[in-house]
Amino acid sequence: MDKKLIEYFDSKITEIKDYPKEGVIFKDITTLLNDKEAFCKLIEHLADYYKNDEIDFIVGCESRGFIFASALCYALGVAFVPIRKKGKLPRETFSKDYELEYGVDTIEIHKDAFLGKKANVLLVDDLIATGGTALASVELIKQLNVKSIKSFFLLDIVSLGGSAKLAKVCDEVYSIIKT
Repeated sequence: MDKKLIEYFDSKITEIKDYPKEGVIFKDITTLLNDKEAFCKLIEHLADYYKNDEIDFIVGCESRGFIFASALCYALGVAFVPIRKKGKLPRETFSKDYELEYGVDTIEIHKDAFLGKKANVLLVDDLIATGGTALASVELIKQLNVKSIKSFFLLDIVSLGGSAKLAKVCDEVYSIIKT
């Protein structure tokens, strides 16, 4: 990817020091989302990047992953599948617990999410840090009938190791901004 484009996207993200707790630098993507030119350029870039990958479904992780995944689904003409927090999906689900820095959480996917197809799947979220949510999501997806799983994250906090762990269980891990 063009270095200038990476710098452009990075410049649209606001850093907030000591949020949500002291010592953390929070990367606020809402400033990129509310810049129509930047958001459109991002989705256009992703559509071009994935246009030849024969993706059947884009899976978005709750909640910011929904934003990128939905827009990319529209751009590529493919279906959207949500991975949600426990108790938010109305039909029969697969569930996966995973650890956070401050406890345990559970995510779920519908058991019929891929309509019985042997699918090529793209997992999308805004950020990968330790990889907890992404790894749990891949485990859920693998319980369904899949051919391949690729993943995209706008931001990758490389020093926390999540993308390296994910690369062992995904066919591809793609991030634009690496910090």
